[in-house]
Amino acid sequence: MSTTTLVAAPALTARGRWTVLAICALSLFLVGLDTTIVNVGLPAIGRGLGASIRDLEWVVDAYTLVVASLLITSGALADRFGRRRIFRTGLVIFGAASLACALAPSLGVLVAARAAQGIGASMLSPVALAIVVNAMPDPRERAQAIGIWAAVFGLSMAAGPVTGGALIAAYGWRSVFWVNVPVVVAALVLTALFVPESRGSRGRRLDLPGQVLLTVALCATVGVLIEGPHLGWASPLVLAGCLIAATAIAGFVAAERRAAEPLMDLALFRRPAFAMAVLGAVALFVALGLALLLNTLYLQHVHGWTPLAAGSATLPMAFATIVCAPLSGRLTGRFGARRPLLLAASFVTAGGLLLVGLRSDTPLAQLLPAYLLVGIGFGFANAPITNTAVTGLPSDRAGVAGAITSTARQVGSAIGIALAGGLVAGVGPAELARASRPGWILVVTCGLFLFAVARAARPVPRPGSAG
Repeated sequence: MSTTTLVAAPALTARGRWTVLAICALSLFLVGLDTTIVNVGLPAIGRGLGASIRDLEWVVDAYTLVVASLLITSGALADRFGRRRIFRTGLVIFGAASLACALAPSLGVLVAARAAQGIGASMLSPVALAIVVNAMPDPRERAQAIGIWAAVFGLSMAAGPVTGGALIAAYGWRSVFWVNVPVVVAALVLTALFVPESRGSRGRRLDLPGQVLLTVALCATVGVLIEGPHLGWASPLVLAGCLIAATAIAGFVAAERRAAEPLMDLALFRRPAFAMAVLGAVALFVALGLALLLNTLYLQHVHGWTPLAAGSATLPMAFATIVCAPLSGRLTGRFGARRPLLLAASFVTAGGLLLVGLRSDTPLAQLLPAYLLVGIGFGFANAPITNTAVTGLPSDRAGVAGAITSTARQVGSAIGIALAGGLVAGVGPAELARASRPGWILVVTCGLFLFAVARAARPVPRPGSAG
């Protein structure tokens, strides 16, 4: 996300402003969709490329890790070289990488292409939001646009499994990547026609040491979580990975404290509400990543469902997200972050509790309400988490606060996928339900943690009260 003062673009008509929002929201939908659309196709990809669950986790996490690592740097590049230019570059990279994914002859090529997709995606989401904010100078109109933006993001994440299941049923697993190509081409044409160029008033320096150390820390951490259950937690490779992760984290903190213009402003973490919001974003997306992947593996491996059927089972989650995300935005604007966060915590916890005792013969009548509850919680959580992160900050720090929470969401998603895969890797269909129970316990734990985030959120002062 952009973190510098905006340079005004040429004034747009109302129709032009909302056209810019539609184009940028399309790119956000692609980024969110590709975070979850592949989940439902993992069994089919495994059969097609001869890969195990452990190997398949990298198909998902190669994308999310790269996005998480590069979000803030992409925002800085856009401020320096032009937001539309970086946005179009991201579209080209994302489209070319999607084509490479669709044609991948082996798992290694697919993982590498997914990482390249992540590079392109990192240039789309934060840069597109900066374009939207710059195009809408009116605060009320801008708030409406950001509310729509949040709803599109939630919808894209929740719609991924359904969309993926339908595409795989009709055209095979490669179609989940082919579908990106015409959308990218359309977005490129529309961007050239309707999106104005804009820059930050002052381009920030690139924090290359911080960028490298953050990437190493994230990759090493998730790598340990994926490979640890297979290699053994005491194996030399896993222990080396733990050492690399710890060293990189310590080095990152030290480098950021010394940097004149750090990648992350660590001083923000001294604010309890901000720190809790970031941890809440991680927890929320750990829960979502766990729920989506465990659902896919359980329904396809234990019940023998098709990808389309397994993806359709998440329709209650997608519907709940669509309904609750804009409602959460309105509640947050009127009452502050605390009330919607309490609702989010309650629903995520309740959904996880329904599945803690998952069995091989658990009926659909128990599964669907659980997915609905998790979807309601997810829909209510995003807007107040972002609001909690940026509330009380000056405008020149709100951008980096938003970028850090966006990074936290991607990190949480990667960790959730890694943990889910680790729980069921090498487990047969008969034991998969039992093996997945710790994952649902963790979903409950993440829901309970959101209560603590709600407690840390600043309440809206009542009229006539101090501060």
